[in-house]
Amino acid sequence: MPAIDLNRCTGCGWCVAACPPHVLSLHVLPGSGWGIKRAVLDDATGCTGCALCALRCPMDAIRMVRRAPKT
Repeated sequence: MPAIDLNRCTGCGWCVAACPPHVLSLHVLPGSGWGIKRAVLDDATGCTGCALCALRCPMDAIRMVRRAPKT
């Protein structure tokens, strides 16, 4: 599952475009007068773990982490 470092993310959208199941999107940060956007994982259950988002991110803002096993 992608873990997004919001301090490194520039909101460029490359990860969103690379995501086959379309579970990532750009959101405007609350309180950002300039409309600053960051990538957000909207649907963790729909993520396939393909890591294309992490591979495509030019800022190395996404790393893949293992999900907890389902019980």
